[in-house]
Amino acid sequence: MGQEVTVTKQAEQTVEEYRAGGKLYMIKITPKVEPPYYLVDDVGDGKFSHYQNLDSGFRPPRWVIHRF
Repeated sequence: MGQEVTVTKQAEQTVEEYRAGGKLYMIKITPKVEPPYYLVDDVGDGKFSHYQNLDSGFRPPRWVIHRF
């Protein structure tokens, strides 16, 4: 159950989708003429928050120790 990254190049941007255990938790969008930005599911509820960079705060670990 490793991390998976899917990269999709479009005409005006590149989209990177990050998954852990098959669940989407982060999207990095890199427009051709703008700085990249991120959409992050901080708590795993499917609601994504917008970030200009990922250096602005604490990020919880995303590894799985045990599944029931």
